[in-house]
Amino acid sequence: MVHPELLEILACPEDKSAVRLATAAELEALNTRVRAGKVQNRGGQPVAEPIQEGLVRADGRWLYPVREDIPIMLMEEAIAL
Repeated sequence: MVHPELLEILACPEDKSAVRLATAAELEALNTRVRAGKVQNRGGQPVAEPIQEGLVRADGRWLYPVREDIPIMLMEEAIAL
């Protein structure tokens, strides 16, 4: 889980907007698409593993995955919601 203090200082690398933890409903909807093989990250790579945790940009368009409690805040790793 992303530490709350870290979450306060993280921002989207593209537009510098705030990020928030993805909701269970957002993760469930995304993982349904992942299981169907319909998800690529912004860099064009297929997303094959379910997303356990993620950070969503303030406008709700992109999710940055969190892997092993580390937010992956790279634009090419972002996943469209």
